[in-house]
Amino acid sequence: METPREQTIETLLVSVNRLIRSAVQSTGNTTSTAVWRTLGILETDEPLRLGELATASRVAQPTMTRLVAGMLADGLISRSVDPDDSRGQLIELTEAGRERLASWRSTLTSTVGPLFADLTDDDWDVLHHAANLIAQRTRTTPNGTEIPA
Repeated sequence: METPREQTIETLLVSVNRLIRSAVQSTGNTTSTAVWRTLGILETDEPLRLGELATASRVAQPTMTRLVAGMLADGLISRSVDPDDSRGQLIELTEAGRERLASWRSTLTSTVGPLFADLTDDDWDVLHHAANLIAQRTRTTPNGTEIPA
């Protein structure tokens, strides 16, 4: 039997997945979620080698190779020689990639916002606190910074 804390975490995970899936579908954006996930990983953990990026993004290396090729062609990322191992390459976000990711997140936020329009100030305080707790434990913000108040 699950404890109340385990149930809370499960509810959080399931609800966030549903929220994101619904928001993504509502936008009509056809960009692969793997692209957005990969850009988000690079935002907090760059630079990464291709294999590290594939592991972090939960895709096979050949899949990541294709994703990287597309993101390079779109100017979202850059690739450079790894100074520690000239056989490897490091992948980083470009400014265009950062801007595109920020725009995508803004679109998702606008899409989801109406679901929360009727919350009270106290409800918003609870959500703000919960978002900060989650961000601190998952490094979901750039450089592990706190979500602004």
